[in-house]
Amino acid sequence: MALPQQYERYTWQDYLSWPEGDRWELIQGVAYAMSPAPTTGHQRIVVELSRQFSNYLLGKPCEVLVAPFDLKLSSAEDDEAPTVVQPDLAVTCRRETVTEQGITGAPDLCVEVTSPGSVAADRKRKFDLYEKHGVPEYWIVESSGGILEVYRLDESGRYARAGAWGPGETVSPAALPDLVIDLSLVFRDYSARE
Repeated sequence: MALPQQYERYTWQDYLSWPEGDRWELIQGVAYAMSPAPTTGHQRIVVELSRQFSNYLLGKPCEVLVAPFDLKLSSAEDDEAPTVVQPDLAVTCRRETVTEQGITGAPDLCVEVTSPGSVAADRKRKFDLYEKHGVPEYWIVESSGGILEVYRLDESGRYARAGAWGPGETVSPAALPDLVIDLSLVFRDYSARE
């Protein structure tokens, strides 16, 4: 199959047929080429978050997945699903949502670490998408500024900003209140520059 074009509408089935080495996200049927490989600073943040989540979740029913993996924001049976994204990190406490391709349905938490080329997508397109599909918590990590913003769904199903944290502080996800993420480790590269 030829590479997707912006003006065509695609589904989960189409997405599965595309070449494996290509990195695409499918949002409401529209294919978006993903940014080039992330910077080492971006990757260090993702790896450290993953390490802290993984250590805490060892032996627990929740699971953390780190990009690249597919997050299909619809039911498992929906082969016509028009939305498949690749968050930097996601946590789900419902094992039945984890498939060979990734996660099907809304995870408990999605994390996006911004890069210069992804800020608009992370702050608008993915923010709206995760909110619409009922992802209870969304973290946006500003890799260049050393800030982690937390958004949680309120009673009306809209994201409300729960706060922002930086180097030297700690934060806990709502689904895992006993997990304390140490941001001095997450932002160790940023802290060293100050």
